[in-house]
Amino acid sequence: MATFHRIQFGQRTISSIDWEMNPDLSFGTYESWGGRERVRNNNEFVYYFFIDNWGEEPKLCLMERAVKHARVIAEIKAPPELVRRCVESQGLSSRFEQSYAINDQVRQWLIDNVLEGGDGSLVVPVEEKIDIEDMGPALPSRSAVDGPRNITLLPAVARDIRDEEAAGIVRHWKFYDADRNVRGRFDNLLVGVDDSRVAIDLRTSLMWQRGGFDISSHRMMQKRVDETNEPGLAGFNNWRLPTLEEAMSLMEPQLNGKGLHLHPCFSREQPFIFVAARRRPSGHWFVDYKQGRCFWSSATIPGGFGRLVRSLD
Repeated sequence: MATFHRIQFGQRTISSIDWEMNPDLSFGTYESWGGRERVRNNNEFVYYFFIDNWGEEPKLCLMERAVKHARVIAEIKAPPELVRRCVESQGLSSRFEQSYAINDQVRQWLIDNVLEGGDGSLVVPVEEKIDIEDMGPALPSRSAVDGPRNITLLPAVARDIRDEEAAGIVRHWKFYDADRNVRGRFDNLLVGVDDSRVAIDLRTSLMWQRGGFDISSHRMMQKRVDETNEPGLAGFNNWRLPTLEEAMSLMEPQLNGKGLHLHPCFSREQPFIFVAARRRPSGHWFVDYKQGRCFWSSATIPGGFGRLVRSLD
């Protein structure tokens, strides 16, 4: 790693700016477990500059990154035209990729104006806010609602799925998918139980974990499933990863207040989750509640979050 130059803002000095790191390499290093050498220390932090283009205007930011930590710690007040030209030089990109590496011009501007005792007023710290998640209004009890006229039993067995099959699955069950079925809608009937960690969907006869697991490899996710079932959750020991159909059944056409296509009773901390479906011929399927779609990723990039489900017997 090329780590040199330092930046100071407020009472903080960072002396290990990594000019080689960028958003793509960060994903490969910390989430996909591919590409660069695997990070061995969970407390090892890397600092790098990148362009955030998710808002109305692109902005230059300083990222603090580790295995389970990613936080923008400062915004750099660079000349707007310099930042815009950097974005334009990246060429066309998908709507899912709006974080960019800096170019040589931005790097030189930082060295000349900000780093090594430069103008500290150009560095605006981003304060970390303690945010307590709103889990929405209390779910009704099972006895307080009329059950659905028909229960929809979704496939519950893990299997391999080809690319061309995914669209057929989404349309067959009338699931919403931003890429494959924008008119889809699957109405759940969620109720609460005494254990607030779980919810039941009477429409599909499934019990869901309302929270879930942090990002990890597929192998580690399976280990977490086993670790959950050993003591049990909500009194049950048969929790598992959902199938593609089961995970897609929670997809809602509209974004909730947390920016996810989900009922607000579910945690925002699992924006995309593993499902019990491998992609044929290789890879894993995921359901992405942030972008409102199912997608697959190469078997060499298996990082994902987890939310467990069980069938009501």
